[in-house]
Amino acid sequence: MQKTNGAYAIVMAGGRGERFWPQSRLSNPKQLLRLLGNLTLIEQTLERLTSIFDREHIIVVTNTNYVAPIRSLLSYLPQCSIIGEPVGRDTAPCAAVAAAYVKSISPDPDPVLCFLPADHIIEDVEPFLEVVEDSLSVASSSGRIVMIGVKPTAPLTGYGYIRLGEKIETSTPTVFCHSLGFQEKPSLAIAEACVADGQHKWNSGIFFMKRSALEKAFSDFVPDIAGFMQTASARFSASDAPDLTDLYETLHPISLDYAIMEKVSNLIVADADFSWDDVGSWTSMRNQILPDDNNNVVQGLHAGIDTNDCIIVGNSNHLIATVDVKDLVIVETEDATLVCSARSAQRVKMLVHRLASEPELAKFV
Repeated sequence: MQKTNGAYAIVMAGGRGERFWPQSRLSNPKQLLRLLGNLTLIEQTLERLTSIFDREHIIVVTNTNYVAPIRSLLSYLPQCSIIGEPVGRDTAPCAAVAAAYVKSISPDPDPVLCFLPADHIIEDVEPFLEVVEDSLSVASSSGRIVMIGVKPTAPLTGYGYIRLGEKIETSTPTVFCHSLGFQEKPSLAIAEACVADGQHKWNSGIFFMKRSALEKAFSDFVPDIAGFMQTASARFSASDAPDLTDLYETLHPISLDYAIMEKVSNLIVADADFSWDDVGSWTSMRNQILPDDNNNVVQGLHAGIDTNDCIIVGNSNHLIATVDVKDLVIVETEDATLVCSARSAQRVKMLVHRLASEPELAKFV
C-alpha cells in the first residue's frame, strides 16, 4: 500500500464501552481491552492505519482520563497527537476538535480527513485499506463527504442504514454510489426491510471529507459546533495542549450521524465488501469466536451440562460451571460477574448507569 499524501486519520477513542461491563470500566474502557488476541482494539486499529498513513498524520481523540495510558500504549505516535477531551460530548465535537487541531499543524490548508472508531474488528485488512485509499481519493476530488457502507448480515437495530442510489463513475476499484437516504438505528421492521431489499448498507462509522467540507456541514446544520471548532482551532494555534473545558461545557452531546450524515444531501457511499464488526456488545463475540457443539461461545475455562447458546467469558484460572441454562451471557472478572439474557445484552449499559447512581456500588463502574 502507498502512503497517503497529506491526509489525516482521526481515531475516535473516547467511548467507555459500557455494554462490555464488567470487563470495561471507567479506568479501562473497551478500546483498551484485549477482547480478541494479544492486542487491544485500539492497537489493532492503529496497526491497520500505519500501512497507509504517516504516523505524524494519525490523531487520536479520547477522554482526558485515557490520554496517559493511550500515549504509553501508542508511544510511536507524537504525544501531542493524542488529544484529551475534558468531557465526552459524542462524535460530532470529537470530529470538530480533531479538525481544529489538524488546521493548526497541517501545511495543507484543506487536507482530507478520515474519521473512524477505535474499536472495530476488521479481518480483511487488504480490502479494507483499498477502500480507504479509494475513499480518500474520491473525497479529495469531489469535495463531498464519503462514508463506507458495509453489507448487512442481519436486521440489527443498533446500526445506521444507508440506501444506495446510482453508481458514480470513478477510476477506482471500489464502487461508489449516491446516497438516497440515511437512517440511524431504525425499528426492527424497518431494519428487516432494509436487509431484504438488498439496496441498503450498514453505516460503518468511517467517514472521509475535506476539512472545509466538515466545516461547512457544521455551519449548515450545527452552528454551535462550527463556532466551537473555530475557537478551538485558534487555541491550538496558540498552544499544543490548550484547555478547552469551558468550550465543551457549552455543548450538548450529538453524534456525527445525527449532526451531519442524516442531513447532508450529497453523501457518497463506498460499497464495501470486507469483514467488519463494530463489537458493540457481548453478543458480538459470536461473530469472532467459533461456537462449540452446543452453540456456546467460550473464552476461558468452562464446564457445563445441558448448556446451550450461551456466551461465556472468563479466564484460564477460574472455572465457570453451568447446568441447564440457555441463551445467557456470563462474564466473570476479579470483582464482578455479569449474568444476563443474551437478548438483553444491550441493556448492560442501563445496568452500569444504575450502578453509578448507587454510592455503595459505584466503585464497580
